[in-house]
Amino acid sequence: MAAPSQPQKATFDVIVIGAGIQGSFTAYHLAQRHRDTLLLEQFLLPHSRGSSHGQSRIIRSVYPQQHYSRMMPDSFNLWQQLEAETGTSLYRQTGLVVLGPAGDPALEGCRRSLGDQQLLDAAALARRFPGFQLHAGEVAVLDGTAGVLFADRALRAVQEVFRQHGGTLRDGEKVLHIEPGAMVTITTTGGVYRAPQLIITAGAWTGALLEPLGLRLPLQPLRINVCYWREKQPRSTGVGTASPCFLTLGLSQAPHGIYGLPALEYPGMVKVCHHHGTPTDPDKRDQVPSDAPCPDIAVLSSFISSYLPGLEPRPALLETCMYTNTPDEDFILDRHPKFSNILIGAGFSGHGFKLAPVVGKLLCELSLGEEPSHSMAPFSITRFPGVLQAVL
Repeated sequence: MAAPSQPQKATFDVIVIGAGIQGSFTAYHLAQRHRDTLLLEQFLLPHSRGSSHGQSRIIRSVYPQQHYSRMMPDSFNLWQQLEAETGTSLYRQTGLVVLGPAGDPALEGCRRSLGDQQLLDAAALARRFPGFQLHAGEVAVLDGTAGVLFADRALRAVQEVFRQHGGTLRDGEKVLHIEPGAMVTITTTGGVYRAPQLIITAGAWTGALLEPLGLRLPLQPLRINVCYWREKQPRSTGVGTASPCFLTLGLSQAPHGIYGLPALEYPGMVKVCHHHGTPTDPDKRDQVPSDAPCPDIAVLSSFISSYLPGLEPRPALLETCMYTNTPDEDFILDRHPKFSNILIGAGFSGHGFKLAPVVGKLLCELSLGEEPSHSMAPFSITRFPGVLQAVL
């Protein structure tokens, strides 16, 4: 990054707003395609204000929705490419079990994507992974390819390669104004920049950037509790470092789903979270009273007592993160309906990190006027009624 005292370059081929994992991978692909790219971030890096921080995320092949399961082989390949480029390990294979009622439609979608041989009943699951306790009528689908992405390390790696390919990353610069046109003009707290293409991947701040451009997307930022639960007897249950990741589908005790990762971040503590949270203003996320009720904790405590009895039923450590959800929890990857040289990547709804290499590739392809390498139909803005009427 240029020092503040040095003259700043003002014109680029593409500007990307938001240096989380989605924006960073978008900029990475553009730089590899020899596009002079500026990546803007409002906070000083590294930071924990958005959705891309933290040490770990789940990566998996299995998905109930076919459009995501079709994208995952490409995503795995691109993660491996980044590992090779940086000489850094970004992934640990642990496997993943998807828990739910037998016959649940979403669980059946997962089973079909992997094959019947990956279906485990309660007894088979207990033999394979003793820390898990299923109940009558429940089964597990095993995804042996799944594992843990090292999130902070991955974000640093992709930004490092972006800069190696000549990209410009400027942090601590908040966008104040976007002026559309054949050359889009971006005014920040640090300067004025222009480019014929703009890509907005600003996470929970995307809505605020788009409203002055006449577009009100149904994006809901949520404050998420990230909880760590201590093993009752370290390394004696099946839910420590050797255990798989897991997620739930269709369980009555977890209407929004629960997911968990092995004890890799903090010794003897398993990460288990509710895939849900409370609506928040992203600029005021940390202004929650210490005595505010946490209904998610009660849901998780009940689930752990019932399904993971080897863990203490009260969280040992609590952190926070943000999701930015769409109503259907599918991404938005599309052009602005009025300004075709402004592209939007948003609404990753708590499951976008693993797919960031493909998201960045798709946004890069769109900005270059190329045929996208995957179907964009599930990610269109027009699926939301009334959005186009809001365009000025």
